[in-house]
Amino acid sequence: MSAIEVIPMQAALGAEVRCGDVRYVGEETIARIRQASLDHLVVLIRAQTLSDAELSAFGKRFGELQLSNPLPSPLANEGKAAQGGHDDAHPEVTVVSNIVEKGVALGGLGDGELVWHTDMSSFAAPPHQTLLHALEVPSSGGRTGFLNMYDAYGTLAPALKARVRALYLKHDATIDAAGYVRKQFAKDSDVDLRFAPGSVHPLVRTHPETGRDCLYLGRRARARVVELDDAASDALLDELWAHATQAKLAWRHAWLPGDLLMWDNRCVMHHREPFDPAARRYLHRVVIKGGAPVMMS
Repeated sequence: MSAIEVIPMQAALGAEVRCGDVRYVGEETIARIRQASLDHLVVLIRAQTLSDAELSAFGKRFGELQLSNPLPSPLANEGKAAQGGHDDAHPEVTVVSNIVEKGVALGGLGDGELVWHTDMSSFAAPPHQTLLHALEVPSSGGRTGFLNMYDAYGTLAPALKARVRALYLKHDATIDAAGYVRKQFAKDSDVDLRFAPGSVHPLVRTHPETGRDCLYLGRRARARVVELDDAASDALLDELWAHATQAKLAWRHAWLPGDLLMWDNRCVMHHREPFDPAARRYLHRVVIKGGAPVMMS
C-alpha cells in the first residue's frame, strides 16, 4: 500500500495528492484519490513520468476511457501546418500542444487563451473526468484556472437559484474553446442556435456521486436558454457568468513538467491563460466517459 497525503489548496477547490508513482499504487490509494477528487474537485499529482500506455492504464482505474476528440491546431485550421497528434496505438489519448515540427502540428489548441468552459458539454453524454499530463511546459504563462460550480450555484440569490432550476441550456458544438469554428461544423456556424449542432442540458445538474447541485454552463459563446427569447437568455447568462467566474470561486495552477491534473467536469469549469508562442507546451490527455446531465429534484 502506498502512503498518501491530501493537501487542500488555499482556494475554493483543488488539492495536491502525494502518493508516489501512480503506476504502482494499489486499490486503496486509488479509492483515496477518487475521494479526494470528489471532495476537492481538482486533484494535482506531481512528478509523474508516464507513457501514453501508462497514462491510459491509470485513467482506466477511474472509469471507461472515451476515444479522443481531436483538438485542431489553429495553424492547421489556417492551412499553415498539417494536423498531427493522433496515434492509432492509443486512440484514447489527445495531444494538447502548440508545437509544430517539420510542418506538422503535434497537437491542438495552440498558444492562445482558452475561455472558461466545461469539456465537451455539447455532447449528449459529456465526460465525467479529464486527466491531463504535462510533458513540456513554458516557464511562464499557460496557467490553467478552475471554478467551483457547486459554490457558483450555492451562492446565488435565493430567487435566482429557484429560477435557474427550471431552465435548460443549449450547448453549441460548432466553436471550440479557442474560439475557432470546428471544421466538421463550418456550414452550421451561422445557423440559429435552436437548430445548430449541440445538446440541451439542465442549467442546474446534480452530481451523481455526491448528490450536490451545481451550475452547468458549458461555455458562453452561442449558448442559449431554451425557454427564453434571445435577449432574456443573454441577460440571464451574462448575470450567471459574471457570478460564476468570480476570483473567490477559482484556483489557478502553474504547471511543472510531470504534473498530472484530474478534474471533475460535472462540477468544474476551466480556462487556460495564453503563453509565449515561441515556448513549447506539450501535454497528453485522457477523459473518462460520462452520462447525460440530470437534475434530481
